[in-house]
Amino acid sequence: MEKKEVLWIYQTMNEIRFFEEEVHRTFGKGLIPGFVHLYAGEEAVATGVMSLLQDEDYITSTHRGHGHAIAKGCDIRGMMAEIMGKKDGLGGGKGGSMHVADVGKGMLGANGIVGGGFGLAAGAALSIKTLGRDNVAVCFFGDGASNEGTFHEGLNLASILDLPVIFVCENNQFGEGTPFRYASASETVAERAFAYNMPGVRVDGMDVEAVYNATKEAIDRAKAGKGPTLIECDTYRKFGHFEGDEQKYKTDHDPNKDRDPIIEFHEKSIKNGWMTEKEADDIEAAAKETIKAAVAFAEASPLPDLSTLYTDIFA
Repeated sequence: MEKKEVLWIYQTMNEIRFFEEEVHRTFGKGLIPGFVHLYAGEEAVATGVMSLLQDEDYITSTHRGHGHAIAKGCDIRGMMAEIMGKKDGLGGGKGGSMHVADVGKGMLGANGIVGGGFGLAAGAALSIKTLGRDNVAVCFFGDGASNEGTFHEGLNLASILDLPVIFVCENNQFGEGTPFRYASASETVAERAFAYNMPGVRVDGMDVEAVYNATKEAIDRAKAGKGPTLIECDTYRKFGHFEGDEQKYKTDHDPNKDRDPIIEFHEKSIKNGWMTEKEADDIEAAAKETIKAAVAFAEASPLPDLSTLYTDIFA
């Protein structure tokens, strides 16, 4: 990784963490309607992947999509306003946490449907191939979605058509409160790639460099016309499945429980001379100010006008 990539990654990881911690506090105050599913703890996956993408590349997200949106370059102020249901939100305050999207940034949307992104990502990749563009589509999904029928349909179609799509499984060990080891007949998600004639790799999802390297290889393969790749990132979420989740299913023996991808990347960057302590401190301070400004922007934003109630809907 080049220095500018290292600094961007550290900045983005901190923005995601501070954003999610603020959403956690704001939800506790009763200022956010609906549910929120926080991404804190999984920052290495979103940043490792997105550090290699451009605005013209597409991603599909999940119900836990704040981190993906921030890393893809979506406006953080607009995101906070959207989550609070305000007029200046990215979706006019009408979509909320699970529907944050910005097509101009290639972010095709968070998705409340488990496994809802596979077909969307395959379709986006098909458009890229049909138009002869030098881009890729990335489908983020959780370990729970790996047992949905759309997983198999999406991977099968992508392989048949050699589509430039990368399937990124964020295996945070639990589908809501059900452990992956209980819900899955296979030991890993990555090994399922063999059935669809594509590479399947499993990486340390708490190590942003490992995610970066696997993604770079997958992108090179896709752009060379060799088709899709499945990457399984072994990670862990800091908070519950949703805000209010008591997390009684977690134990002291859970993999990655005591790890923090931001601290690990900070230590590695300083040790390898990629970043100085002052640069790290400055980035952290700037990230905090960015989130503080986003909260102020969202709080000052009005509620959507009643006249917009029947706009942006299908029927």
